[in-house]
Amino acid sequence: MGVDDRREHCRTAMSAKVKVSHEQQGEFVFSTRDISDGGVFVVVDNEPFAPEMGDKVEVQAQGLPVPAPVLSMVVVRITNDGYGLQFDESVN
Repeated sequence: MGVDDRREHCRTAMSAKVKVSHEQQGEFVFSTRDISDGGVFVVVDNEPFAPEMGDKVEVQAQGLPVPAPVLSMVVVRITNDGYGLQFDESVN
């Protein structure tokens, strides 16, 4: 990793559908760009989803043969194309 790369976990490119629920903004289904042991990056196109750093969300993988667990996550990165979400260690 480069000097400026502060990531603790190695990322793996992965495109999957996830439902993201925000207490004030509602539910959305996004595609992931990558995943790691620490979290996931969701790609937000033109959806009206604009959480702030530190906001908590619930995330659930979609399209599986059985319902996936709902995981608590925290917004830790904001870019012009999406959001980096980190697993909320205080809950999961």
